[in-house]
Amino acid sequence: MGRIGVTAATTTDKRDLDAHIEDLVRRSGTSFFWGMRVLPPERRRAMYAVYAFCREVDDIADGDLTTAAKIARLDAWGEEIARLYAGGATEPIARALAPAVASFGLAKDDFLAVIEGMRIDAAARLRVADMAALLHYCDCVACAVGRLSNPVFGIGHDPGDRLAKTLGEALQLTNILRDLDEDAARDRLYLPADLLARHGIQGGDLAAVLSHPKLPDACAEIAAIAGERFAAARAILAQIGARERRPAVLMMQPYWRTYRRLLGRGFAPPRARVRLPGWEKLWVAFRYGVL
Repeated sequence: MGRIGVTAATTTDKRDLDAHIEDLVRRSGTSFFWGMRVLPPERRRAMYAVYAFCREVDDIADGDLTTAAKIARLDAWGEEIARLYAGGATEPIARALAPAVASFGLAKDDFLAVIEGMRIDAAARLRVADMAALLHYCDCVACAVGRLSNPVFGIGHDPGDRLAKTLGEALQLTNILRDLDEDAARDRLYLPADLLARHGIQGGDLAAVLSHPKLPDACAEIAAIAGERFAAARAILAQIGARERRPAVLMMQPYWRTYRRLLGRGFAPPRARVRLPGWEKLWVAFRYGVL
């Protein structure tokens, strides 16, 4: 784990920076907002900074730049993370991360893993060879975020790393199942080629993949893995104190509900977009954030 030297800042500078980062998080519309909002102020600011970093690099990968330009900007973020751990961060988000890294011992490698995941997403055409490659992708874009988040929540290293793996995989696999058609519109297919091949599906023509009669069977295998990961995450959460696990539970619940809706809808076309209504998100925030 890298160590960091925090650059001194005036109180006014810090307040302005904190307000800027919180505004970025609010405007993102993330379903994770209430999971962060229930934290005490120092931890909340740390999570806002972590989320803002993840949002920033994700927006690069999903943006309209050429692949080469995306990779260049992601490489620049890798250099900024190096400066962060050397005590010389220059970007506002990285400067906001400095006290979080210093206070909670966040690992440099986890920030770099998130950037690696965004490099995968930055490709003009994305296919995944096998389950090992899919789980590596999940580790970069979801589990690494959990490893950054859990120390801020106050969850210890051992349960925290196990929770990051199980819950991260559950959430990302749910995303993949939810976004099949949206991802295909970007020439992205996250279902592993070897899994598809076992069901007689060739992954080159995405229209043919998405309309294949055996696609629901392939999706059911991914859904079963996600279900196992949700169950494992709940078992780990049950061993963690109520205060420490609350943010993770608030972040998990919308995805669990989305997952259950996906199972009910099925994966044969036409696939109606699965979204949680606003009232249900508020209910989750009240039920798991207050009670």
